[in-house]
Amino acid sequence: MKFKEIRKKYLDFFKGKKHAIIPSASLIPENDPSTLFIGSGMQPLVLYLLGEKHPAGKRLVNSQKCFRAEDIAEVGDSRHTTFFEMLGNWSLGDYFKKEQLRWFFEFLTDRLGLDANRLYVTVFKGNSDIGITRDEESVAIWRELFKEKGINAKDIDFSENQGLVGSRIFYYDEKKNWWSRSGVPLNMPVGEPGGPDSEIFYDLGADLKRHENSPFCGQPCHINCDCGRFIEIGNSVFMEYVKTESGFEKLKQRNVDFGGGLERLAMVSQGKSNIFETDLFSSAISGLENLSGGKKYQDNGKPFEVIIDHLRGAVFIMADNKGICPSNTEQGYVVRRLIRRAIRYGRELGIKKDLWTKEIAEIIIKDYRDDYPDLENNKNFVESQLQEEEKKFQRALGNGLKEFNKIKIAGNISGRQAFDLYQTRGFPFEITEELAKENGLKVDKIGFEEELKKHQELSRSTIAGKFKSGLADASEETTKFHTATHILLAALREVLGGSVFQKGSNITAERLRLDFSYPEKLSSEQIEKVQAVANKIIQDDLPVSFEEMGLEKAKKQGAMGVFETRYGEKVRVYTIGKGKNIFSEEICAGPHVKRTGELGKIKIIKEESSSARTRRIKAIFAS
Repeated sequence: MKFKEIRKKYLDFFKGKKHAIIPSASLIPENDPSTLFIGSGMQPLVLYLLGEKHPAGKRLVNSQKCFRAEDIAEVGDSRHTTFFEMLGNWSLGDYFKKEQLRWFFEFLTDRLGLDANRLYVTVFKGNSDIGITRDEESVAIWRELFKEKGINAKDIDFSENQGLVGSRIFYYDEKKNWWSRSGVPLNMPVGEPGGPDSEIFYDLGADLKRHENSPFCGQPCHINCDCGRFIEIGNSVFMEYVKTESGFEKLKQRNVDFGGGLERLAMVSQGKSNIFETDLFSSAISGLENLSGGKKYQDNGKPFEVIIDHLRGAVFIMADNKGICPSNTEQGYVVRRLIRRAIRYGRELGIKKDLWTKEIAEIIIKDYRDDYPDLENNKNFVESQLQEEEKKFQRALGNGLKEFNKIKIAGNISGRQAFDLYQTRGFPFEITEELAKENGLKVDKIGFEEELKKHQELSRSTIAGKFKSGLADASEETTKFHTATHILLAALREVLGGSVFQKGSNITAERLRLDFSYPEKLSSEQIEKVQAVANKIIQDDLPVSFEEMGLEKAKKQGAMGVFETRYGEKVRVYTIGKGKNIFSEEICAGPHVKRTGELGKIKIIKEESSSARTRRIKAIFAS
């Protein structure tokens, strides 16, 4: 079954269970400064999981574009990708464990035709320290479901020490069977939702001897073993708790948050043991084999996987209508790293053609454009950015070569020198190693890896939590800044003209940041005018209200809809003002204050370039 068929079957299956199909949100988070990218299906839905009403109802389903920058270094092991699609379904205070586990089991066995004998599951073993008991309810449901397939499903604890021992249901602690955006309960900030989960794994087969040929061969094999024999294909999170100052409390509503990777589901349904052998990647692999002069994927696994994964991720990020392009900051830095790493591995494959990344990008766009039209709409932008970055990297390699020739005079290359070439000149370590070998020199690889590790740890902490809080906490101050962002955008359009549109935002409890389309630096007079317009609206104490309506109606009445693809056909429109005195109308999920007079006086503290033809302002409430 092709990957597009799997996606459609999943959406249609849950549509038949009275779920509304909602579009994928942008890869770039809106009003959530805690991360650079959307990394899970639930991330754009946090407010609804906390109790906000979703315009489409209580049952939702979609395929969400996701990107995890922390997996860049893992790509090349046949299991990891940075970009992926997460099939997801949600119950917002509606159905719970009984329906969710049955429905997904039915989808796997009856719709995809997977052998139930190859399926294994995990449940939360409980934790008395946080007052949450073992998930016996899920165990009972799983036993019944397997029994219907003629399988006696035994449950076992401590399988890490005992192995499988003929069991099918396994208990694990919060390190494995608890889900929140921040991980285990101890790491969750106050206000974050989470809960126990139940994962389902597929057995790729003992005949592959993955365990015997892995570093873990001396330990018992269990379904969470890192040997790769068992692969997780779905996770049902029963999100019914919220972290408080005193521990955990039940949410106002019990939620189900399910996520299953499309790439992995394609792999197991197509009888493969490697996601890159599925039809998701077959066209790109063929294209790369041609570019590399006939080299085969089977003989060059890691270079092929890195190139295809990284270019796929870069293409989707740049095509996401946010104008993100390679740079040295935030999402742009990740895009630059992806492209340059792909080019470096292209060099390893012996690709001689100049500006070749465009050809792989064209294949990726062709494969996905029917389901993600933004790829075709932004094709010229994506391909021009790829070509420009290839040229810049070639220049960087030239500059790096000059620097290498200087430092080689002193003899062997230290780890710090190799890292400086990598970090400041964009010079891959492998090229430093090649040149050193040609010159009869050695490179301190261990020293380089130590420097790189320090840098990666810093990068991960930056990616995982860039600021103190996000809109997801819906705190009073964050909500105020959210409303202030709407006011500032409308003020910018009034002062600078109707060509101004929001390109992105980043809101914390301390300040707001707004990216908007404008080709040149704002003058001090323009900034003063924007502030004056915004503060007049605050002083006028206008009402802030919302109405749910169809997307087409929202467009016809002039509501700003930069991020409308998040919400589907039914949207929420927030209005500042009333009657003939309307200042702003925007499609938005909320929350907002009730009246503009609740806000403090807005002060713009910085105006700068964000990317090509995009400006950025930062603002606070003046004391």
